[in-house]
Amino acid sequence: MKYRNKIKLKRKYSPHYTEKKPFFSEKEIIFRGSGKAMVFKFSSKTQFLILMFVLLLSFWSFYSYHMYNKSGKIILGKDIELLQTRDAYEDLMSDFVAIQKNIDEVLTSMDKTKAQKVENKLKQITHDKNITDNKKINDRADINELVLQRDLAAAERDALKDQLKELEVAVYNIKKAEIEVFNKVETIVAKEVNKLKSAFSKANGSLQRKGLYFNPLANSKKRDSKGGNYIPDSMSDLRDKAIINKISSIYKAVDDLEYYREVSKTVPFGKPIWSYWVSSKFGVRDDPFNSKKAGHKGVDLASRTGNKIKVQAKGRVTRTLISNKGYGNLVEIDHGNGFSTKYAHMHVIYVKKGDYLEAGDDIGEVGNTGRSTGPHLHYEILYRGHPVDPMPFMQIKL
Repeated sequence: MKYRNKIKLKRKYSPHYTEKKPFFSEKEIIFRGSGKAMVFKFSSKTQFLILMFVLLLSFWSFYSYHMYNKSGKIILGKDIELLQTRDAYEDLMSDFVAIQKNIDEVLTSMDKTKAQKVENKLKQITHDKNITDNKKINDRADINELVLQRDLAAAERDALKDQLKELEVAVYNIKKAEIEVFNKVETIVAKEVNKLKSAFSKANGSLQRKGLYFNPLANSKKRDSKGGNYIPDSMSDLRDKAIINKISSIYKAVDDLEYYREVSKTVPFGKPIWSYWVSSKFGVRDDPFNSKKAGHKGVDLASRTGNKIKVQAKGRVTRTLISNKGYGNLVEIDHGNGFSTKYAHMHVIYVKKGDYLEAGDDIGEVGNTGRSTGPHLHYEILYRGHPVDPMPFMQIKL
């Protein structure tokens, strides 16, 4: 019983089976050194890729080795064939020399007529053979030359294509720069045109008080009944519509600018004297001699005697007067387009009737002649014979 109990008390044996891991299970490599450990883990995917790389490398090495050996065998075979061909050629040449000697011996033994015929026949055969060989050689040379020329032409074509692309880029950049320049030019011209239009508008402010109006577009060659964008003949070869339109627009704007400038030369914009103060304005005023209300057709610009008087628009002198009464020494100038000016109480007159003047020319000096209380310039502007306030014209700077 004791023995049985002892047997019962023994543990039952249960074998321990270790779990079988897959071939590509995660693996670790541990490097130890200097008291440190570094662990590198390789996942299943990484191991698979490494294995595939090794297999491909092995396959490529085997294939390369195989092809190398095969190529070597082929080259060796060709070398052997070449040596055999050379040996056969040498043998053939030896036979040919021997045959030639035999033919010479036979010819010497034959009569001259037969010998000559055989010799001519041999020469013909030899000549024909040489012609054939030379023709083949020349044909091959021509083919090689054509191939070389074709390759050179292809290389030149590719180089030209590259140059063409570079030129296209350069042309595009030039066109872009041209458009930018044209835009700036157009802006500057438009600014100048607007400046002149504004000057005419201010001048019309003075004219409208008299029920008058000056239209600069109605006093020029622009009344011709023609139209259309201006395209110079030099632009006939251009194909870029954007550049053509932009240049046409600039030409039109420049034409307008030149026109307005030309018209402005006939309108008295600016100050007739440099240094002055207004001693009497345009319109109704108290007469300086009797203090009664009276009309004043211009403005009195007080200044020092001898200061230069300048005409502010081109024109022709229509009248000069030397007098100690009324206006005193007087100059009248017709500027065209309905405008004229008067300069009174002058000290000295530089011009005479019929003189043609340009804007900025001196016509005389400030004085105190005629009905005057002190040195000043009486300045009048008339449009179509009607006196208008000169101050808006004098305030315009061009």
